[in-house]
Amino acid sequence: MILLSGGTGTPKLLAGMREVIPEEEITVIVNTAEDTIVSGNLVCPDIDTVMYLLSGAIDAAKWWGIRDDTFVTHEYLKEIGHHEIMQIGDMDRATHILRSDLIRSGCTLTEAICELTHRFGIRATVLPMTDNEVATHIATSDGVIHFQEYWITHQGEPDALDVQIRGIEDAKPSDAVLAALDGEDQVVIGPSNPITSIGPIIALQGMREIMKRKRVVAISPIIGGAPVSGPAGKLMRACGYAVSSTGVLKCYGDILDTFIVDQMDVEIDEETDAGGVRIVRADTMMSSVDKSKALSQVVVDAFDGLGGVC
Repeated sequence: MILLSGGTGTPKLLAGMREVIPEEEITVIVNTAEDTIVSGNLVCPDIDTVMYLLSGAIDAAKWWGIRDDTFVTHEYLKEIGHHEIMQIGDMDRATHILRSDLIRSGCTLTEAICELTHRFGIRATVLPMTDNEVATHIATSDGVIHFQEYWITHQGEPDALDVQIRGIEDAKPSDAVLAALDGEDQVVIGPSNPITSIGPIIALQGMREIMKRKRVVAISPIIGGAPVSGPAGKLMRACGYAVSSTGVLKCYGDILDTFIVDQMDVEIDEETDAGGVRIVRADTMMSSVDKSKALSQVVVDAFDGLGGVC
């Protein structure tokens, strides 16, 4: 099974999914459009969250970084006048340093992540969506800023006027991503931000056409007209979509076969809104591993109900 992932909702699903199917059978294609350079090293927030989850190191209280990490280096840099856009833990920084050194030595991002997952003892396959450089920028009334500045420095407060994925026109799925998709029929779009987490993945050259040939099950990250977490609401509005499960459905368009929405989300109507996509209702609020496991079972059952490829 292949999962398309951002950095929060889909990793929570992964916590349960690996209890439902063997971890070795899971491939995660992860958004890289929010990557950035901090103090000379490449930070891949979404990939790192997936790796830390699968390795058992995730700080589950924050859903980023490593459990029980320290911040000595970050605090001392601040003390001597060096500003970092992110609060980076010492062990987390070691990941960034090793990844960046691998890339500086000639590895692609995909090769560097393969090496990291091997060293972390991860049995699933974790793949960056592309080896090309892409970057999400948010247009606000005060100018265009990188996504990390928008979300971390400004805490998502400015109104978003537009979302720009720079470099996406020339970006291609990596060979490893294409090979994984060629060998797998089932694709899950996790409950991540449809604009800045999943959007860049399906905007890669040829990706939508590939998705149309797969059995695709998506989970809505919206419940009752609000995102479960993150700035998805403002960014959906900036891109012309209603902040609702119906808006998410329209965002993904014709690549879906089944759309899982929360059992309390009564606004979406299968007859008038779904356009032929099967709607499944479930508890999508993953507040524990048990609830993540239950939702993962709903996903697996949804594929069983789809039969073969159309």
